[in-house]
Amino acid sequence: MGFSVKLMPGVRLRLSSRGLRTSIGPRIARVHLGGGRLGVSSGIGPFGASTSIGGRRGGRRTAASARASYQRQLAAQRRQAVQAEKEALARELADAFLRILALHRVDFPPAQRPVAPEPAAPDRDAVYAHFERHALTGVGLFSRAERAAARQTAAGWAAAEVERQWQRLRAERAGWQQQLDRYWHALCANDPGTVLQALADAFEDNEATAAPVGVDGSEVSLVLVVPPAAEAIPEQMPAQTAAGNLTLKKITQTAQANYYTQFACGQVLVTLRETFAAAPGLAAARVVVLRNDGRDVYGRPSMPCLAAFTVERTALHGVRWADAGSVEILDMVARESLVKQAGRTRDLAPVDLRAEPQIAALVRIVDLEDLAAGR
Repeated sequence: MGFSVKLMPGVRLRLSSRGLRTSIGPRIARVHLGGGRLGVSSGIGPFGASTSIGGRRGGRRTAASARASYQRQLAAQRRQAVQAEKEALARELADAFLRILALHRVDFPPAQRPVAPEPAAPDRDAVYAHFERHALTGVGLFSRAERAAARQTAAGWAAAEVERQWQRLRAERAGWQQQLDRYWHALCANDPGTVLQALADAFEDNEATAAPVGVDGSEVSLVLVVPPAAEAIPEQMPAQTAAGNLTLKKITQTAQANYYTQFACGQVLVTLRETFAAAPGLAAARVVVLRNDGRDVYGRPSMPCLAAFTVERTALHGVRWADAGSVEILDMVARESLVKQAGRTRDLAPVDLRAEPQIAALVRIVDLEDLAAGR
């Protein structure tokens, strides 16, 4: 319901429930404004037609469509970000598992006889300049003959001084070389103090804490500390769904136990390889593996023994490091081994040292506080 009024020829104002609208123009070509939309109409005789151009309703549909499109794009970006994050995490996990399997493949260059460096040559020009200034003191600027003789004298002094410096530098180098030769001889002869210090220096930057404990003839005893499985092995591993899509699944207890055994054996082998490289006189090494379980109820380090191995240097010659796994290699090269695997998953379990007095005595020697601190 509404009413309209003619304002002037060709201009009519109409009020209805949709609002106020203005019509402009003759009936054959009339434009309608207002009410939230723009329209045109045409009429001749009893016939007429009208249409809307743009308007509020169309505008609402366009805005809603734009918002929906934006939401779809935003959702797609979120999905892409989630997928990219999953792929990055999958690569990190894959690298972590590959590193565990390749721990024992790290190679170490064998120690070589240390050689004292050659001393830097004396600065002949500086030495001559010093003596030239001294020789020309008091000689006139235009006394050519005297100045030439002074320079010749300075050259003789400089040559003698350079030779004296060379003699001193050579003597110092010879003294350093004697010290290095004594060290090298002690290392190759398995002097306990020298070997233990060399190994302690070599183990300083190792991932797993290792400590040399004692030297008996040509055999060294080592203690190796590894973290528990929950800290060493990732909780998830990359996999594929039935449709071939990337997914991350929780690692099974059996898989975790298998990887942890590979990890522990890999740490044993890499420690052995570094030991034999750093101390060329050693013929064998005993490695006792402790697991760092934190602190007990009294606040003391809790480090149960997981395994012990004795390996001779010659047993490592010819090993296919790039092809064989750490467990397989250690099974073949160990002269003596003490390992306990328990349960359906074959977890490494603590060894009861009451039946192993030698290993128990070795563990008692070690400062567990230092090992717990990674020193």
